[in-house]
Amino acid sequence: MSVSEEPKPIPLGPTDSEAFARNIAKMYEAYGKAVSAYIAPREKGEASTSTGPEGNDVARTLAAVAESWLKDPNKAVEAQTALWKGYVDLWGSMSKRMTGEPVTPVASPDARDKRFLDADWQQNLFFDFMKQFYLLTSRWAEEMVVEADGLDPHTRHKAEFYVRQISAAMSPSNFLTTNPELLRETFARNGENLVKGMEMLAEDIREGHGELKVRLSDPTPFKLGGNLATTPGKVVFRNDLMELIQYQPSTPDVFATPMLVIPPWINKFYVLDLTPEKSFVRWMVDQGMTVFVISWVNPDERQALKSFEDYMREGIFAALDAIHEATGQRQAHAVAYCVGGTLLSVTLAYMAATQDDRLKSATLLTTQVDFTEAGDLKVFVDEEQLDHLEARMKEKGYLEGRKMASAFNMLRSNDLIWPYVVNNYIRGKQPMPFDLLYWNADATRMPAANHAFYLRNCYLNNTLSKGMMKLGEQTLDLSKVTLPIYNLATREDHIAPALSVFLGSRFFGGPVRFVLAGSGHIAGVVNPPAKKKYQYWLGGPATGRFEDWIQTASEHPGSWWVDWLEWLRPMSLPMVQPRIPGQGLEALGDAPGTYVLVRD
Repeated sequence: MSVSEEPKPIPLGPTDSEAFARNIAKMYEAYGKAVSAYIAPREKGEASTSTGPEGNDVARTLAAVAESWLKDPNKAVEAQTALWKGYVDLWGSMSKRMTGEPVTPVASPDARDKRFLDADWQQNLFFDFMKQFYLLTSRWAEEMVVEADGLDPHTRHKAEFYVRQISAAMSPSNFLTTNPELLRETFARNGENLVKGMEMLAEDIREGHGELKVRLSDPTPFKLGGNLATTPGKVVFRNDLMELIQYQPSTPDVFATPMLVIPPWINKFYVLDLTPEKSFVRWMVDQGMTVFVISWVNPDERQALKSFEDYMREGIFAALDAIHEATGQRQAHAVAYCVGGTLLSVTLAYMAATQDDRLKSATLLTTQVDFTEAGDLKVFVDEEQLDHLEARMKEKGYLEGRKMASAFNMLRSNDLIWPYVVNNYIRGKQPMPFDLLYWNADATRMPAANHAFYLRNCYLNNTLSKGMMKLGEQTLDLSKVTLPIYNLATREDHIAPALSVFLGSRFFGGPVRFVLAGSGHIAGVVNPPAKKKYQYWLGGPATGRFEDWIQTASEHPGSWWVDWLEWLRPMSLPMVQPRIPGQGLEALGDAPGTYVLVRD
């Protein structure tokens, strides 16, 4: 509903009081099942009964902010007075409205804020008051962090993040009695929505083994190999860490140089092979590429000691050996996504140190090699938090995939958490099927040794860009990497911020084509040309200030895929006969393989 529409009056009660009473009783019964689903794993010792190190860190961080203000009582009084002045102004504004006098809002939501679009948030006195009271309070809390004296940068960053999370959780739009839309729907449905919501809540807590795993998509329509990950191909190699898939050619001839795709092990590879219309893999095949994709294992305790070096040797190096055997080509191109790109960059530095030239070019998609400007994920990484995490991983040998998925979702909680909490558990509506969100929820575990190395060397100590990372007795130097690199950032990326990717470009020693795509971490990458969505910017080398680069860059409509193909084509010629999966290496099974089917 737009704000210009006449608001629907909030009903004084349900349309059928008896049905409403029955549904409230059913809701409490379903709520009891949700509580049982939460308690049962804790009674069995399968889940923690404490708030954990995360809760303790929030408390310590916000205590540091409070301590900062208490050191200057006069400044604290001024801040408190400013908040109370806002409340007084709001009360005066509401009093004038009650007499029919037109007033200007004391606090208005951001134009991009979708939480308060219903007309009653503006036109109903009670809900307008609740909205403005919330906005005043949350903005004041955020300002308290910004203006706190004596905080180190990491503590301030954590405090800003935690306050945003608390503010997002406390929005009146998240609660039945303070959201006009929810009240209208509840009375119109005689509370049936609350029954269904509590049933879904119990299901999602059971699915999360005692922790709430908010469903973002209806999973029932999707099947790997059925309507997702459908590009024809064969698994042609398998070891403890990965399956290598070779895809069936679809053109009469193909580029001589094969392509190796290295996805992140934090998620599954089929984000690059979703539906046929969105599949980057299928598109590459249709352009005449011989495509191989690594499908990482979903690790358990058997892979606990698998290291970052193992992922290089048993992942990328093993794949290159298999590609050589399958195609007869010693050199290949590589394209890597997110943390897969960080692994590829480390591998490139190692190969440069050991004079290994099996890679002809590298494409890095939303990849960080310098973590100075790594964004909000740095909130979760400091010495104390890593000690706790490593201790927890040591117990099982891995980190549960849902832990990482939750951290990623928190980066955009107003988009990926609270709308779904409201829709699922108060409105009682199953979310719509959405392939990207289905993939997002299909998280993978992380081996303890590999994940600890990654967090400490990249997010905590930033050793790769400093030339201090050591792997296989080699000290790695990105400036020794001289092969051509296509480095893609996305403008709204909340995981690998565009600024971070931009700064990382300057550490390589060879030619780097920096490209900025529209949209975010996933949609900006998975952007088929046929969709004619978004855009990309070209502006020459990634030098100087990022803001200046953007100002002078030229905007191009559509997908960066087309620009990438033109960049890659001259390095891929000549054209040769297609390579059929199973002819060079024995086929072990059909794509998408077996490793991708294992769920967290």
